[in-house]
Amino acid sequence: MIWYRRNAAVTSLVDTATSTAGSVAGNMAGAAGAATSVAGTMANTVLQPLVFDPLRRLQRGLGGPDEDKPINDADRLWVAVDGMGGDYAPGPILEGCLRAVELLPLRVRFVAEQAPLQAAMAEMGLQEELDEAVARGLIQLVASGPSVGMDEEATVVRKKRDASINMAMDLVKQGQATAVYSAGNSGAVMASAIFRLGRLKMIDRPAIGALFPTKDTEQQVLVLDVGANMDCKPAYLHQWALLGHIYSRDVLQVANPRIGLVNIGEEECKGNELCLRTYPLLAEEQRFTFAGNCEGRDILSGDFDVVVCDGFTGNVLLKFLESVGSVLLDVIKEELPRGRRGKVGSAFLINNLRRIKKRLDHAEHGGALLLGVDGVCVIGHGSSRALSVLSALRLAHSAASHGVMANLHALTTTVVD
Repeated sequence: MIWYRRNAAVTSLVDTATSTAGSVAGNMAGAAGAATSVAGTMANTVLQPLVFDPLRRLQRGLGGPDEDKPINDADRLWVAVDGMGGDYAPGPILEGCLRAVELLPLRVRFVAEQAPLQAAMAEMGLQEELDEAVARGLIQLVASGPSVGMDEEATVVRKKRDASINMAMDLVKQGQATAVYSAGNSGAVMASAIFRLGRLKMIDRPAIGALFPTKDTEQQVLVLDVGANMDCKPAYLHQWALLGHIYSRDVLQVANPRIGLVNIGEEECKGNELCLRTYPLLAEEQRFTFAGNCEGRDILSGDFDVVVCDGFTGNVLLKFLESVGSVLLDVIKEELPRGRRGKVGSAFLINNLRRIKKRLDHAEHGGALLLGVDGVCVIGHGSSRALSVLSALRLAHSAASHGVMANLHALTTTVVD
C-alpha cells in the first residue's frame, strides 16, 4: 500500500484529469493524450509518496545536512575491490568505484586483470575519468592473475593464488585496506576470506548476513545466514546471533537489537530439532535481547532487528524477496483500470511503483556481509552494476568506520558456546 500526505491539489487534479479523459472521446482523443501527459508530469511534483530509500539508513553520518560538504581526504579509508568479480566485471565494477570515490570518504585499490580492464575502459569510455581519479590518489590499480570464474568450484582459490579475489583479501590482511568487496562467486569469496583472513576466534562457521527492508522506512532487519551454511548446529546460530547483535548495534546504530529465531511458530515447543535445541541457547544468553521465535510473516514486520536461521532457509528467504518486487509491480500494473482512466492512474503511480520495487529488491542494497571472518568483507550480487557497487561500498565503509572489528575481537576473547 502507498500512503500519501493529504493534499487538496491531488484530489482536484485527479478529478479534473478523469473528467477530461471521459469527455474528450472520439475527435478529442489527441487532447486526452495531452491531458494525461500533463497530469503525469504534475503528479511528480504534487504527490508526496512516503517511499523508502534503501540507502537512507546506511547514509546516516554521510548524508543529511553535511552531504554537500567536500570530503576531507584525511578521512578517506582504503577499500580493496575485486574488479573481476561479477557477471559484468570489470567495467561496471570500475564505474561503481569511480562514483563511490566522489560520493564517499574512501579510496579504492582496484584489483583486476589488465587486458580485460583496458578493453572495458575503452568500451565504456572510462579512461579519462579513471586517469583523473588515479592522479588524485582516489583509485589505485593493482594487477592480478587469472580470475576465479562465476561457475568454478570455491576451492579453486587455493590454486589461483594471484586471482583478484585473493589479492584483494591480502590487501586487508596486510593492513593496506580496511574492507574488501567482491561481486564474484560467493563460495569462492567465502573460501578466500577464510583462507586469507581467517575466522574470528571461537566462531565455528562464518555466515552471510543480508539486510532486508521492513514496513518501517527507518529500519532494516539483518538476516543471517542466507546461504553460507546449509547444515547447521545450534552453536552456529548462537554465535551468529552474537555477531548480528554487535553489527546491528555498532553499524546500524540500534541501541538494543532484538534477536529472533526463524521458526514455524511463536511457541518455544514449535519447530524442527535445530530450532528446539537453539531456542534455549538464545533464551539464556545475557549479552543480547532474545525476542523469541520469528515466523516468516514477522521477518519484515519491524519487530526484530536480527534474525538467525540455517543457510538453506535463509537463502530461500533471500531469493523469494528478490522476486517480490518484480511480481508486485507486474500484478499492480495488470490490475490498473483499462482505457483512459488507467492511463491517468498509471501516470500518477508508475514511478512510485518502481521505487517500491527497488525497496523490495535485495540487489538494490548492494551486498551482504560475511560475518565471522577477521576483516570487513562485503559480498555483492552477481549481477551488480554501478549503483549496486556504490551501495555495497557504502556498506563496507560504514562497517569499517564504526570499529565493529574491534568489538568482534573483544567478543571472541570469551567462549560464546
